[in-house]
Formats: sequence, C-alpha cells, structure tokens
Amino acid sequence: MSMILANQIGNEAYKLAGQFTGTYVGGGMNFAALGRAFNTSSDLFTAGIAADVIITAIWLVVCLAAPVLLTRNSSDEISADTPMPKDNSYTIEKSLYRSDGSMKIIHVAVLVTVVFGTIWISEALGRLLPFLPEILWLTTFVLLTAQIPYIKNIAGGAMLGNYLLLLFLASNGAKSVVANIVAVGPAVFYFAMGTIAIHGIFLFGVGYLLRIDAGTLAVASQANVGGSSSALALASARGYTDKILPGIAVGLLGYAVGNYLGLAVGNIMQAFL
Repeated sequence: MSMILANQIGNEAYKLAGQFTGTYVGGGMNFAALGRAFNTSSDLFTAGIAADVIITAIWLVVCLAAPVLLTRNSSDEISADTPMPKDNSYTIEKSLYRSDGSMKIIHVAVLVTVVFGTIWISEALGRLLPFLPEILWLTTFVLLTAQIPYIKNIAGGAMLGNYLLLLFLASNGAKSVVANIVAVGPAVFYFAMGTIAIHGIFLFGVGYLLRIDAGTLAVASQANVGGSSSALALASARGYTDKILPGIAVGLLGYAVGNYLGLAVGNIMQAFL
C-alpha cells in the first residue's frame, strides 16, 4: 500500500507503513512507539491515528457479523444469547483485572522505579549504541523484566497496567481528529482501509477454504487489528468462551513483536521508496 500511495502521502510513506504494521500486529501503543522511533511529523501522526481508530471500529463490527454471515451451519455458531458458564468466562475475565493481595506503597514504589529505570537504561543504550533504535531497547527490556517472578507477582501491577492502558487508549481517541485526515489527504485513510481489506480477504478467504470456523477467524482478526482487549470483547460478546484466552494470548504476542516488525517493514519500505 505504501508503494501505491507514496505519491499522495509523500516521503514519509515508509514511516506510515511501519506504524500500521506495528498497530495491526500489536496495537495503538505500537503505533505511538513507532511514530516516535521514525520521528513521524505531527500532522501525519494524528491523521494516521484517526484513520486507525475509524477503520478499527468498522472492522470490529465486521468481525461481529462475520460468524453469522460465514457460518456453514447453525450448529457451528454459538448464539450470542447463550449464557456463558459461570465457572469459565467470568472467571477468566475477572482474573484479568484482579489484583492479588492488597497494594502497598512499597509495591507502587517498586513499579515506578522499574518503569523509570527501564526507560532510563533504554535511552542510555540508545545513545551509546545508536545502530539500534531506543524503542527496541525499551521493548526488549520490558519483555525481559516482565519475566522476573517478583515483578510478575507484585500486587496491583496488572490493575495499574490496565488503568494506564485505558488512559493511553483515551488519549489516542482524543488525538484522532477526522479533520486531520482531510488536511493531510484521504490517502492515509485509504492506506489503513487497504491494509485491513487485504488482511480480511486473506484471513477469511484462506480460513474458509481450510474450513476453520468463522468465530475463530473473527477472534484471531481482532487480536491482530484491535489487540487483546478487542479479542476479549468479541469473544465475550459472541459467547466464545473457549477462544477468550487464545485471543488474549495472540493479542499480547502482537504487542511484544509489533515494534520489531514495524521497524523492519518501515526500513525495508524506505529502501524501496
């Protein structure tokens, strides 16, 4: 898409290619991180966010309808009105937001220290070893730090993380001014729309030929396009209790690898453009 729309978008088309790769593999946080790594202009950045938010919302509706439209027979589709087992889905959803034990000031202090310490080390290494972007150092250290048992088990970590994620999503929505698309040009919107169209045709087309059920395809698509939260929302709304955890896992994996893939695609497209 960046090669097709390069003339309309300009010399920053490769940056948008990398950012859309990151956001549609991971999520909005990858889009923002890659925008900083590529030093994308503010006008193109905000136009890209607006296009991403609009297309992601439309695609969520498409994925909600897809299992009904593509189901081969009624036995394959679980009705959205079917109550979810209390010992399964509700337990899963609650576990995502629970905070084991009471949070103490020492827990907050440790979390804040880890966050700012990781950022400081990443910035220092980015200056010392500039051949690797700062955002890759930060992503790598975050992934490694998250595997430390003590850090994983700090009370309130998941709750604070989810809260900050919601703040980030709200700020993304506030930045997504549709007028920016008009100012920069509709090519940015076409870029996002074309990317998702290719994704949808390939995923649902190949999945249908391989006889993969439409519910699985829809949740997988949302895990890519919207992230783990969208996969959770769709699986819960459609009653796919067995697909909640896999959808979340795929979405989280996307967050982890989105920056690496986005930078790779952006640099490759820069060479071609």
